Amino acid sequence: MLVRERMSREPVTITSDVSVTDALRLMHERKIRRLPVLDSHGKLVGIVSDQDLLYASPSPVSSLSVWEMHYLLARLKVEEVMTRKVITVTEDTPLEEAARIMADNKIGGLPVMREDKLVGIVTETDLFKAFLELLGARQPGVRVTALISDAKGTLANITNAIFGAGGNILAFSQSMDATGTRWQVTFKVQDVPRDQLVEVIRPVVENILDVREF
Repeated sequence: MLVRERMSREPVTITSDVSVTDALRLMHERKIRRLPVLDSHGKLVGIVSDQDLLYASPSPVSSLSVWEMHYLLARLKVEEVMTRKVITVTEDTPLEEAARIMADNKIGGLPVMREDKLVGIVTETDLFKAFLELLGARQPGVRVTALISDAKGTLANITNAIFGAGGNILAFSQSMDATGTRWQVTFKVQDVPRDQLVEVIRPVVENILDVREF
């Protein structure tokens, strides 16, 4: 899955001369948490998040009056609080690579570029939605988590057992367990009763850790 399949196209943007007050208002109206910042030629020059704007706001315990706070925020421009060294991705970036970049850099969104043109933005919300789909969270079925060996053909044995019972695999994921010594698989299956599914997969896994139907 690539970024182009999950990104928001035509993202809401602002220019660097917009006030912090107006930027916050725009985020609130559009229900977004970050805004790419463009110059007068449409070139990406920064990005600003709601946290950047809120941290720039006077503290509630400030001795300033309400009017003084509004005056200062109206004069404070986005260019003074935005991040200028923007981390970006392209449309062809694998979604998992975008997720790694966000996690490693502790950021919640990435502008998507086509050469020097902004064409979208991919956010943590987009990743969560993709995660839900990959795990079949919105479809009913039997969800199984099991430990397996790293022997060749193990995954094929599991899928063959499921298909042999007439099952339809909605989702399938694999990762190391908490000890880092065993593979753990999680899959969700339709069209096979819970007890029958457990019976057919037990011989082809090392240990069944969890079974639930939802």
